[in-house]
Amino acid sequence: MHMTVDGGVRASTSNAYLRRALKRTNLTLIKGVIAHKILLENKRAVGVEFEKSGVIKQAFADQEVISSAGSVGSVQLLQLSGIGSKAVLEQAGVELTHELPGVGENLQDHLEVYFQYHCSQPITLNSKLGLISKGLIGTEWILTHKGLGATNHFESCAFIRSREGLKWPNIQYHFLPAAMRYDGQAAFDGHGFQVHVGPNKPQSRGSIAIISANPKDKPKIEFNYISTEQDKQDWRDCIRLTREILMQPAMDDYRGEEIQPGSKITSDDAIDQWVKENVESAYHPSCSCKIGADDDPMAVLDEHCRVRGIQGLRVVDSSIFPTIPNAISTHPPSWWLNVPPT
Repeated sequence: MHMTVDGGVRASTSNAYLRRALKRTNLTLIKGVIAHKILLENKRAVGVEFEKSGVIKQAFADQEVISSAGSVGSVQLLQLSGIGSKAVLEQAGVELTHELPGVGENLQDHLEVYFQYHCSQPITLNSKLGLISKGLIGTEWILTHKGLGATNHFESCAFIRSREGLKWPNIQYHFLPAAMRYDGQAAFDGHGFQVHVGPNKPQSRGSIAIISANPKDKPKIEFNYISTEQDKQDWRDCIRLTREILMQPAMDDYRGEEIQPGSKITSDDAIDQWVKENVESAYHPSCSCKIGADDDPMAVLDEHCRVRGIQGLRVVDSSIFPTIPNAISTHPPSWWLNVPPT
């Protein structure tokens, strides 16, 4: 499975691109700022207003303003600038500059659960969670950038179709040779393994809306998870198919008792309730400023990522997707330090 790891270090956007680009003379990075709004003149973006250390400043563009604030931040910035749904802006007390009802709509995300088993052989990472083991792992990584600290351990994955008639797989697995949560808490005493799994083409759609004209006020985010009958059925299929896969003879030498969901979770109602109680975001919010055709009233961007009806303004982040991409990425090995994934 491909991982964004380079030389034992996560190849983040900062490491892979920004640090190299900072050597250029035509790039200035200003840290610790809060973007207030995009400056507009006659429906043309001419700059950005931002706050730095409590002081309001402005930066002006010779050609274009580009928003890359993410699927939440770009929506917030557009709406604070008066670009979006008339109803949303009126309720937030922001003057409408350009009506685009699709701004903040079409929000999508990936969900996943941990499907866990006891491991009948003492070969999993559950034995590496003690302070001494963590210290040795950390020391090896600091000195060599190698060892268990140099991988996120999601080194195998799979895609399957849950039913006939689908053009592409709609369920993804990534396997972890341990039974634990993202916060580093072990599922039990002993050895175990798990797959992180979930349907990756949800039908449910959510929304993002600012609640005031204050850029420091967090927007209202409603994901509206698992709100369609097909999404509910996809989760039922997901749980049953996952159990079927992990019960294959190839796993007999390693598979012990099912930890979760648990062998009693079999009926539609039981699966629905267990998923509701245990599902987590895979941290992939997207699609809230979607690209679309000229005749799509909810399209925010054209095929060149330009904001419709506004000159000199583009959005270039995960908000631009019409539908969420099919795959789920993996996270860094955060459990060694008991810190949340970034």
